[in-house]
Amino acid sequence: MNFIEELRWRGMIHDMSPGTEEQLMKETTAAYIGYDPTSDSLHIGNLASIMMLVHLQRAGHKPFALIGGATGMIGDPSGKSEERNLLDETVLRHNQECIQKQLEKFLDFSSGPARAEMVNNYDWTKAFSFLHFLRDVGKHLTVNYMVAKDSVRKRMESGSGISFTEFSYQLVQGYDFCWLFENKGVKLQMGGSDQWGNIVTGTELIRRKLGGEAFALTCPLITKADGGKFGKTEEGNVWLDPKKTSPYKFYQFWLNASDADAVEYVRKFTLMSREEIGLLEKQHAEAPHLRVLQKTLAREITIRVHSEAHYKMAAEASEILFGKGTTETLKQLDEETLLAVFEGVPQTGLAKKEIAKSLNIVDFLADLTHIFASRGEARRMLKEGGVQVNKQKATEELDLNESFLLNGKYLLVQKGRKNYYLVKIID
Repeated sequence: MNFIEELRWRGMIHDMSPGTEEQLMKETTAAYIGYDPTSDSLHIGNLASIMMLVHLQRAGHKPFALIGGATGMIGDPSGKSEERNLLDETVLRHNQECIQKQLEKFLDFSSGPARAEMVNNYDWTKAFSFLHFLRDVGKHLTVNYMVAKDSVRKRMESGSGISFTEFSYQLVQGYDFCWLFENKGVKLQMGGSDQWGNIVTGTELIRRKLGGEAFALTCPLITKADGGKFGKTEEGNVWLDPKKTSPYKFYQFWLNASDADAVEYVRKFTLMSREEIGLLEKQHAEAPHLRVLQKTLAREITIRVHSEAHYKMAAEASEILFGKGTTETLKQLDEETLLAVFEGVPQTGLAKKEIAKSLNIVDFLADLTHIFASRGEARRMLKEGGVQVNKQKATEELDLNESFLLNGKYLLVQKGRKNYYLVKIID
């Protein structure tokens, strides 16, 4: 597989230094991407760079994932209007371990010449004295060169300015590339387009300090078709960690992508071939209302990041609101997913003592929850088969008890085809 050609047709190349493609065609090449461990989870904004490493490994090259234990203590000014809070080593080490577990779902760290490796730049900078850094790194690059970088210039022109700490960030990242070039044979650094300045600082340092030739490659920053920031919802980032973003909400993010976004995302975030994607786009064009692009995209990424079981649960949960879910599906949902599915649905409370005994459905619907305005209306709808409790049709003779409760404290009532009510049992 031609790595550059693969990225090119997927729309994943923004900038590339001269000679990069020739280098990758000439020999097996080691390349790296850096991740600052400022959180214990990556988010979907990181997915484009992760997929670059995936394609690199599939093409037979060797990927390195660099955890910025040192640079994470400084903070990259790129794209930031203010300086970050600094993290201590204990937190950074914990975050590194969590990130590696997430990357293991994408990359093969096990064996072979192309096996992925994880490195932490804190390991080679922790004993580096300030004087040695100035002598061995700082002297090779001029202030003029550093100030010309967009990330630095924009901060200097802003009202907040830039500290010496962040100003030095590109030197530290440049030294990472230099160290990996010299000690691990890494000749290529990749990243998002906002990292171009930091990356070429590394190639320049390698040229001046070691007399070597190294290469740079960036992918476009992903944005939505409406110009919004990719990976952001009203609640914030969409995380890869299921504790931060549930598999259901993760699945929903992709399922709700616009047609224009889905066309881009399916190329950049799945391993489907050009032929498979072409066929998918044709099917979508013929019947856009079926949303085959979005459903395929959501399936592929949810399985990769979480699991097939999580995907099936999320897909089945998504069908509940459209009348296709079952009682068994409901019972399998954890509380977080249940509440996420029925977010915005009217909720009402019911005292636990009422459900502890046998509770007739008409009393429940009319007198206790007021889902129906009168007992007569409730009886009429029950006779017509228009009431469901936990996705099962209810009759006038039905008596409710604690065995009906979802997660031990919820009842789902459906009135007609589209009206849902979530009843929460209160102690």
